[in-house]
Amino acid sequence: DCRQYTNRSCEECLKNVTCLWCASSRRCVEYPVRRILPPADLCELRSARWGVCWVNFEALIIAMSVVGGTLLIMLGVCCCCCCCKKKSKKQVLVGPDKDDERAAREREKRRVRQEERRAEMKSRHDEIRRKYGTV
Repeated sequence: DCRQYTNRSCEECLKNVTCLWCASSRRCVEYPVRRILPPADLCELRSARWGVCWVNFEALIIAMSVVGGTLLIMLGVCCCCCCCKKKSKKQVLVGPDKDDERAAREREKRRVRQEERRAEMKSRHDEIRRKYGTV
């Protein structure tokens, strides 16, 4: 029974893992296993100790929240990085995208028009040479 350690020390109380030490009232009580956190009427969070005497529940909740938040952020960043890598690899495997294809078509059209102009200029020059007998 945890009550036998009331008004003794925290270390003696917490030797039994089912006990909770309340520093403000110096009581040793059964940990309410049906609830995650001890209720305020049993002991307030900043005075409650469980497992070790140097960590109170308030600090434990803050520390766990920070660690959990950090892990979630890191998981999100990793997921984003993996998605970006897959997307860039997919583009390399699939080939050029629509912008690249459109630019290639435009280049080809310009090349064809330039060749047509060259052929037209050559035929004009040949015609002029024939007219003046320089051919």
